[in-house]
Amino acid sequence: MVDSWERARRVLGDSGIPPGRLAHVRPLTGGTYNAVEELRLTDGSRYVLKVAPDAPGLRHENGLLVAEAEFYRGAERAGVPAPRLVRLDAGSDLLLMTACPGDPWDDSTTEAERGPLRTELGRSVARLHRVTGPAFGYPSGALGPLAADWRTAFAGMLDAVLDDARAYRARLPRTVDEVARTVRAAYGALDEVTVPSLVHFDLWQGNILLDRSSGEPRIGGLIDGERMFWGDPLAEFVSLALLGDIRKDEALLAGYREAGGQAEFDTAALVRLALYRAYLYLIMLTEVVPRGLEHEEWRQEKVAPELVAALDEIEDLVSWAGLSEGATWRRGTGPRYGT
Repeated sequence: MVDSWERARRVLGDSGIPPGRLAHVRPLTGGTYNAVEELRLTDGSRYVLKVAPDAPGLRHENGLLVAEAEFYRGAERAGVPAPRLVRLDAGSDLLLMTACPGDPWDDSTTEAERGPLRTELGRSVARLHRVTGPAFGYPSGALGPLAADWRTAFAGMLDAVLDDARAYRARLPRTVDEVARTVRAAYGALDEVTVPSLVHFDLWQGNILLDRSSGEPRIGGLIDGERMFWGDPLAEFVSLALLGDIRKDEALLAGYREAGGQAEFDTAALVRLALYRAYLYLIMLTEVVPRGLEHEEWRQEKVAPELVAALDEIEDLVSWAGLSEGATWRRGTGPRYGT
């Protein structure tokens, strides 16, 4: 059995922080994959230690802490409130970061607080999306090297989760082959994306800390960046409106556009957004198997219908536009065929 105190002292020492200053180790709950502990030092400073599990997972989950470290580097470059990276263990299974002020965003916020917070969040997300990477895909290399184009990268990401669904015999509302046929017909819309932007891809409210220390709540930090990839900024809107429609979040979109973010919902963008929704919901329906997560019935009741809705929307938009797997898309028009 691992001694949390001994491990924490070792990681602190390896990070140049005197291990004798460790005063308290406290496990943090809320995550579903990595083990997380808060380390409090004698001077009151706080750190967070993440430990990767030694357990089966989805293919893209190999090396998640590498992606999380990349997210925190990018957030620091963008000037966005987030933990600051202290150390990533050479084996990539231990990550030490600073702690952010605040608690996970919950339903205690009032309607008057929610609008300004969503606008502030939109501005932060737009700043994140100005950070660009060397190519497309997961920086961990879990699915292979980064790709030169987004279509190749995202097709590999979707193929990987579909392979996982087959291997784990996940309960999906449509067969894996049916899902694959639907999404592949829409890949031409991905060719519009030419810049690999930093995408957190897990910005539901539980990963947004609210700091109330000065009275009015503010964004204290964007945490749990382990799902980060280099890709299409539009993909961010899926978790920001989990199981919902981002177009209804006027406050967030106002802040996003105010800070220079591009949020246009033409036909090609709607196809891409539906693809990203399908991808996230496939993950949510598949990950319950290797992790043995509770509330699988909730996912069948709430997530499975949203996957069906995303797939139906893809089919409808592709049929309306006449898009096929070999097509590329010119913004604002129907498909254009070419190399």
